[in-house]
Amino acid sequence: MTIRRAILPALVALACLVPGSMAPRAHHSFAAEFDVNKPVTLKGTVTMMKWINPHSWLYIDVKDADGKVTNWACEFGLPQALYRRGWRPKDLPVGTEVTVTGWRAKDGSPTANANTVTLPDGRRLFAGSSGTGAPQ
Repeated sequence: MTIRRAILPALVALACLVPGSMAPRAHHSFAAEFDVNKPVTLKGTVTMMKWINPHSWLYIDVKDADGKVTNWACEFGLPQALYRRGWRPKDLPVGTEVTVTGWRAKDGSPTANANTVTLPDGRRLFAGSSGTGAPQ
C-alpha cells in the first residue's frame, strides 16, 4: 500500500506534464486565412521578427513600382520548428534585405503565409506553412 501511495502522485504529475511538452498542432486552417491561388513573392527590408508561439512573424517593408512602401506581415511556423530547420535570431536583423515566397491573405491585407525566405548570402530557408489545406 505504501508503494501505491508513492507511485500515484508521480503518475499524476507525469500525466500533467506530458501534454504541455508536446508541440501544439495547427490551430487554424491555412485555407481559412490564405489563398492557395494567390502566390506572392515579396522583396523587402526586415523591420521586425517576432519569435513567438503559436506562429512566428516576419515584418518587411516592400516597395511597389510607384515607390510606395507597405509593411507586410509574414506568418511562419513555431519558433522551435524554425530553430530545428536552421533558423537563428541573428539571421534576420532589422535592415536585412530578404525575398519571401508564400501565399496572400484572403482578406487582401498585406499579410502572407510564408513558405521560403532567401537571405542576402543566398541561403534559402523553409518558413513552414501552417495547417490543413496548405500547399504541398
